[in-house]
Amino acid sequence: MQHRETIFAPTSAREALDAAVADRQSISLADVMETAALQTRVDKKFLLTPVQFAEFTDRLGAEFSVMEIDGLRSFQYRSTYFDTPDFEQYRAHRQGRRRRYKVRSRTYVESKLCMFEIKTKGRLGATVKHRRPQPIEDARQLTPQNLEFAAQVLAEEYGQDVPELAPVLHNSYVRATLVNSTDGERVTSDVELRYSDTASKVQGPDMVVVETKTGNGRGVSDQALSDLGIRPVSMSKYCLGVAALNPELPANKWSRLMKRHDWARMP
Repeated sequence: MQHRETIFAPTSAREALDAAVADRQSISLADVMETAALQTRVDKKFLLTPVQFAEFTDRLGAEFSVMEIDGLRSFQYRSTYFDTPDFEQYRAHRQGRRRRYKVRSRTYVESKLCMFEIKTKGRLGATVKHRRPQPIEDARQLTPQNLEFAAQVLAEEYGQDVPELAPVLHNSYVRATLVNSTDGERVTSDVELRYSDTASKVQGPDMVVVETKTGNGRGVSDQALSDLGIRPVSMSKYCLGVAALNPELPANKWSRLMKRHDWARMP
């Protein structure tokens, strides 16, 4: 893909996402899993305006392909997160504890695939994802099989038991994935973030949540963002959702980010 002299100026995050993936070479899900699974990886998150996102993707070369499944290049994701009644893992992330984790169920809507996942922190802060498939009807509940899986993971990773967990947050968004098959680097781009619990609904800002996933944290995409003066942000879609839906919880780590951008309550 050639660098354009005139950057496309999208008016919304979804428009920017659709334009960024329209003309790229495609890569199948099977090839993504073979070349860029990266279950152990360094993740960096960035929050971009639609125009910044257009500038960023314009700088990514032809080595980046877009994941395509059945002719689609962007996909709906739905997740349910599980935490303790007092949001133990939310607090662990807010405090930056080394032994922290996330427990969630993720549904890939178009492919009707559902996975139960536990994300832990490995050596040097790398993210390690543990996952198992599950029936889609179990997406919003914690089954005995998943509890057993969680117990095994937490015992092996941290030497601790599983606390009392319950579903505390549901979220949805639209994602496109760019893949550099040369080195396994991936870039996920999420728009139209929405969160809900049993009482409220919140919509995220009209921006693009970009996450770079590399083996060492120094990928082509990281350099492109740095060249544009865009720095990583300390954010978690889960923690931002919890903070937005539960304003009584301490959220100093993300308060500035939420005040700067519009997180709107939905009717």
